[in-house]
Amino acid sequence: MPIHFNDREVVSEVAGLRSALIAPCYMCPAVTVSVREKKPFIQLFRNFLKSAPFEQYITTLQSRLEEHGVKTKVFRSAPSHEWFMCMWTSGKRKKLQKCAEQYDAVIVLGCDSAIETVRDAVKSTGRKVIEGMEVAGIMNAQIRFHLPGNVSFENCMIVPISKCKKL
Repeated sequence: MPIHFNDREVVSEVAGLRSALIAPCYMCPAVTVSVREKKPFIQLFRNFLKSAPFEQYITTLQSRLEEHGVKTKVFRSAPSHEWFMCMWTSGKRKKLQKCAEQYDAVIVLGCDSAIETVRDAVKSTGRKVIEGMEVAGIMNAQIRFHLPGNVSFENCMIVPISKCKKL
């Protein structure tokens, strides 16, 4: 099941910066937002392969940052296999690196693995990497399909992640 997130306050972390690239993972964070908003994750015939609640979340984040003088852009992932940031191809990572060069920081909406993907991709640019969300647990839910093509998650429960022992 997807990872569940809590939002982090990023406005204070961008203080003094002029620009930020928002790099979202389009799977787990999108599921989190749709469940929190109690809206369909995807509406196939309205927003094919886009999560409207997550898109609104990103737009709201951009507005908040721009109110504080931070210019933003969203780094998009179109093909569905690139929804999972932790599995991005080397080509996608290079595109992120090139795009990040134009910004002061990259705000990651994703898990620790997504953050590592971004850190690795932009390390040569020296750009600040900001965690936009923090892992709260793993979501245990039932996926539901409702006509006319809505995909939702129901009966959700957040399961804490066990601490791993360091070897």
